[in-house]
Amino acid sequence: MKKSRFTETQILKAIKEQELGRTTAEVCRELSISQATFYKWKKKYSGMDANQLKRLKELEAENMRLKRMYADLSLDHSLLKEVLEKKF
Repeated sequence: MKKSRFTETQILKAIKEQELGRTTAEVCRELSISQATFYKWKKKYSGMDANQLKRLKELEAENMRLKRMYADLSLDHSLLKEVLEKKF
């Protein structure tokens, strides 16, 4: 996945500025992003503060770790199943 050139705190700051009255066009021009990108950010991060954002990142990292663990276990399971089928 492509890494954003903006940190989450910068994204939150931009959303807060727009909510406080700046126009979306001004915020987007300042950051050199499209309005579609801004609205995508707003959909994902709107209403969050720094603590909630940190918790979201922790949960995403844990979810990725668990998915990787499941993939490894299912691969081991399928290999063991193949070995058992060959023996019988």
